[in-house]
Amino acid sequence: MAKKAMIEREKKRARLVAQYAAKRAELKEIANDESRPMEERFKARLKLAKLPRNSAPNRMHNRCQLTGRPHAYYRKLKISRIALRELGSAGQLPGVVKSSW
Repeated sequence: MAKKAMIEREKKRARLVAQYAAKRAELKEIANDESRPMEERFKARLKLAKLPRNSAPNRMHNRCQLTGRPHAYYRKLKISRIALRELGSAGQLPGVVKSSW
């Protein structure tokens, strides 16, 4: 299981991303609008840079919801391969059967 601090850090990042999403989108629109004056676009870029670093969506990392494991993550199920195997073997996931041949 992952450290609790790492799991909490990801939760904090998710909250910040949601909190600043509208402001970030608005500033990006201004900064990328070619019809606006250069000074206004530059000011928008500076304001964008002053936002918290962890409010950027690309700083989010996918983690297993059960164990917090960051690697071998299935996006569709939102769990890691290890949790998938355990739940599948226990019969907790509908339609998943342990293979044997």
